[in-house]
Amino acid sequence: MSDESRPYRTAAVIPAAGRGVRLGPGAPKALRTLSGTPMLIHAVRAMAASRAVSLVVVVAPPDGAPEVKHLLDEHALPQRTDYLVVPGGDTRQESVRLGLKALPDDIGIVLVHDAARPLVPVDTVDAVIEAVRDGAPAVVPALPLADTVKEVEPGDKNAPEPVVATPARARLRAVQTPQGFDRDTLVRAHETVVLDGDGATDCAGMVERLGEPVVVVPGHEEAFKVTRPLDLVLAEAVLARRRANDGF
Repeated sequence: MSDESRPYRTAAVIPAAGRGVRLGPGAPKALRTLSGTPMLIHAVRAMAASRAVSLVVVVAPPDGAPEVKHLLDEHALPQRTDYLVVPGGDTRQESVRLGLKALPDDIGIVLVHDAARPLVPVDTVDAVIEAVRDGAPAVVPALPLADTVKEVEPGDKNAPEPVVATPARARLRAVQTPQGFDRDTLVRAHETVVLDGDGATDCAGMVERLGEPVVVVPGHEEAFKVTRPLDLVLAEAVLARRRANDGF
């Protein structure tokens, strides 16, 4: 840790201010339901399932904090974990920054988790936290790629795009969340780096821009991001399997 006197208490920040237009018209993506429960509630429960997480900060749409607070109050959540709802900003980076500002001083490790990854297993959450505790300033869960990837020269929408390279698949990983950070490192990244879509598209990419190391731990196939309607179908199937096998 960058401050040896700082305890290792862990908080999770869940930015949930986006609209999620690729899922189609309707409620914001985080409030779409899976098996009758909003995705956001599933995501909060996934973070709170880790006994190491003592606080979950939900960053709501700028004008939707009371609605999200009411939603959390309506659903059963682990009593050992505290919850806080704060209004978000116009961008994901601004929302994460506002979530960071809301953290109490005794938080030393911060997880940043997508509300649209509602089914991440607790073992993945714990692995990320443990890697930060072991000294990594930034940790991401990730999976090897199953498909060959092509780098292209972007062109007009729906127009053919020329291939410029085929990266070695063995060196590539598909990154998931929660991403875990030493708090001081993450705060410094948000103070000095701007997400620009050109190399730094997430908090881990921002830390990379600082020149700090980022390490990968194994992700999980159930930590996929619910982005399109077909993802909702898959998420419902995962929940149904969990109920059948584990009584989830």
